[in-house]
Amino acid sequence: MTDRSWALDAIRLIEADFQRSADTHLIPFALPGFPGIDLYFKDESSHPTGSLKHRLARSLFLYALCNGWLKPDKPVIEASSGSTAISEAYFARLLGLPFIAVMPASTSQVKIEQIAFYGGQSHLVDDPTQIHQASLELAERTGGHFMDQFLYAERATDWRANNNIAESIFQQMRLERHPEPDWLVSSPGTGGTVATLGRYVRYRQHRSRVLCADAEQSVFFEAYRSGDRSLTLAHGSRIEGIGRPRVEPSFMPGVIDSMVKVPDALSLAAMHYLSERLGRRVGASSGTNLIGALAAAGKMREEGRHGSIVTLLCDSGERYVSTYYNNDWLTAQGFDLTAPLAAVRQTVEQGAPLPASVLAHCG
Repeated sequence: MTDRSWALDAIRLIEADFQRSADTHLIPFALPGFPGIDLYFKDESSHPTGSLKHRLARSLFLYALCNGWLKPDKPVIEASSGSTAISEAYFARLLGLPFIAVMPASTSQVKIEQIAFYGGQSHLVDDPTQIHQASLELAERTGGHFMDQFLYAERATDWRANNNIAESIFQQMRLERHPEPDWLVSSPGTGGTVATLGRYVRYRQHRSRVLCADAEQSVFFEAYRSGDRSLTLAHGSRIEGIGRPRVEPSFMPGVIDSMVKVPDALSLAAMHYLSERLGRRVGASSGTNLIGALAAAGKMREEGRHGSIVTLLCDSGERYVSTYYNNDWLTAQGFDLTAPLAAVRQTVEQGAPLPASVLAHCG
């Protein structure tokens, strides 16, 4: 079989996998403290690989195949904090390709095991800021292809339609009380999802605004406020899957209407509160998104507006049983969630303002 024939068959396999998959649910989440404002969570944890990154991995594989970058028997390599690697390992196995995930050594063991479940290998790097360089070196050494989600996320996804997450949200909202969301809220990992949301609403001429909720140890918020894309940090984010020590190429501040920087303790507290309300564990980035949604609800209340907000439930909390849901781990990391959890509860249920640590970092 020629490389061209192999690529065509690989695209067919991915498209066939998509046809076997259902869309993800849109879950209403009551905000008693904000009458007239409806909040929904797009549950991306229901994808076959359990996270929002399943959409990205599919797009990256199709993009690489159509560009002629993937070859039979040559490894696929990705720099990831875990979820993208799990999803890419799934698609690599579907195509019969070796897969190597380059990840921070701090990545949860559950994620490493899930990558192995799909036949992938994990290459752990002590310094999270070096996973990109380590991926480039590994691709050079093995003759494989570095997917580079942080570079290609915003361009691999068709933001006009083609069942992207924004199109799915608007289709699912059609029969709701407020079908056109006032705000779409997402935390940034690569920046690709935020870019898709922002571009789609402009292309479709919706009035919806986009709020990006950044992690505490991340440069995206400061880059958005200052316009300086050269900003860096010497450490990675403590909220797996979001926040970056450098401004990634896929981060598109021009399509963002507002940003908020969320303290890690508040993200974790919101994660626990959300899990309590839903009756199942969710990941910490979903907690960050809840705080972002509450910031958006606060803006709507100030404007005297009723309407809807849609945000994302990015992945399942089962991947973080030994970390974010482990009291000993939280204590060792210096987290006491008692006060932040009470603050989240008061905001959701009574409409209390968000903590000053969040309101001081809104833009």
